[in-house]
Amino acid sequence: MPRRGLSLQGRFRWLFLGLFLLLVLLLFAYLLECTPSADASLALPPGIAGDTYGKEYYQGLLQEQEERHLNRAASLKRQIAQLKQELQEMGEKLKLMQDKKEPPGVQGLTETKDQEPGDLLEYLHSQIDKAEVNTGARLPSEYALVPFESFTSSKVYQLEMGLTRHPEEKPVRKDRRDELVEVMEAALDIINNPDEEDGVEEDMPMQRQTYTEGHFTEGMYRTERDKGTLYELFFAKEESSSFRRVTLFRPFGPLMKVRSTSVETSAMIINIIVPLAGRVDTFSQFLHNFREVCIQQDRRVHLTVVYFGPEGLQDVESSLEKMSREESFSNYTLVPVDEEFSRGRGLDIGAHAWKKGDVLMFFCDVDIHFTLEFLNTCRLHAAPNKKVFYPVVFSLYNPAIVYGNAELAPPAELQLIHKKDAGFWRDFGFGMTCQYRSDFLNIGGFDLEVKGWGVEDVHLYRKYLRSELIVIRTPVSGLFHLWHEKQCADELTPEQYRMCIQSKAMNEASHSHLGMLVFRDEIEAHLRKQAYKTQSKPED
Repeated sequence: MPRRGLSLQGRFRWLFLGLFLLLVLLLFAYLLECTPSADASLALPPGIAGDTYGKEYYQGLLQEQEERHLNRAASLKRQIAQLKQELQEMGEKLKLMQDKKEPPGVQGLTETKDQEPGDLLEYLHSQIDKAEVNTGARLPSEYALVPFESFTSSKVYQLEMGLTRHPEEKPVRKDRRDELVEVMEAALDIINNPDEEDGVEEDMPMQRQTYTEGHFTEGMYRTERDKGTLYELFFAKEESSSFRRVTLFRPFGPLMKVRSTSVETSAMIINIIVPLAGRVDTFSQFLHNFREVCIQQDRRVHLTVVYFGPEGLQDVESSLEKMSREESFSNYTLVPVDEEFSRGRGLDIGAHAWKKGDVLMFFCDVDIHFTLEFLNTCRLHAAPNKKVFYPVVFSLYNPAIVYGNAELAPPAELQLIHKKDAGFWRDFGFGMTCQYRSDFLNIGGFDLEVKGWGVEDVHLYRKYLRSELIVIRTPVSGLFHLWHEKQCADELTPEQYRMCIQSKAMNEASHSHLGMLVFRDEIEAHLRKQAYKTQSKPED
């Protein structure tokens, strides 16, 4: 078998040599045809040289000879093309015969070696396309979205806690810690050594400032089991409103750089829209937080309050006017509505009340406490016609249960901690959101047929999931829902009432604290028995 294969290869070599010699002969014939004859002048008719008639004759003769040469050249080109095609066909037949004679194992290794790099790169880029890096994917329901988990340089904020994990914890496991360190180092290397494709203007070497881990502000990641892990990290210099965003993707392999861009937030105004009916005291507490964060620190916000009904309207108006005088702040709008309260209706009215073009909106409730860092997070994770941001709020439990007595509870500012017994990530709530007005209007806004509590937020959220916009869902450390007693009205539909009761139960206390309340009688009986035994021992 080996000798037969060698003889076959030898025959093909002789065939290639013969075809090559034939091609050389054709080229030689072409050169002979193109060479002018040495005695061409002797072929001229006598007596014509030197007169006018002879010049025209020469021109005709040259034209005739040129046409003959062009025809010959075209013929040779056709023959050369035909020979090339035959050579290609022979080469393919030879390769096919060689492949048939090679063992299957050798063939597989050869193909893998030649094709794997290209196929692997194509596969990795296809994983990026599947991971909603550039465009959103259409999802069937709110349960299909894989939320992000956010992190800082020292903490991870996670949704899936189980019975052993905490809503806020240090990355204790070595693999998680090494993973975040690697991502941080890769992002810093990308920022400090930008490529041309990053779109970063090259500063002078003396002016360029190096980013360090201390400039890291926040990040988030999520892992989809059939795709990989997507990371987004943000960096900023001190006292700067310009951020650097680095997007990385690990498609179950080495990290791949997706992009590195600049995000300028100095001109991004946030229109905070708050629907309200009554609850004047809670609104005063909200304005206190608004003053400290939005007016005294950020100053790139507009407050829109949509107030339902006449009761308490005067107090709300007075509170806004007082804040305006004391803080020299006029970027607010009060929209009174003489209707029954509907949260979706109020947010829709607030969105339409803005008349200055497109704007980033934050749909907020009066019992929400937010920080300066959250406002930047809101700006970074929403983009018109591309992304909407649905942060997961950390909801605080009833302080009377957490601290044993309402009178023993510390001030509200000191209750803002991420502890398992202090609160939980409200991953079933979709009321707080940052999105651009243009996206809200294009998607169709809220279902205004819904009255009262709940449901309308989920409907809007589902609209975005079924669109091509990217929905960012992640727990945010700077957003808290303050506890307040919840009333579930009889006018609610069965679905709304069930959701309201479920929310009310989850708002009260942690699993362990609720258990202590359920078994309080048993615990007290045990303590009485222990006290009785302690008192009776000295008598014995």
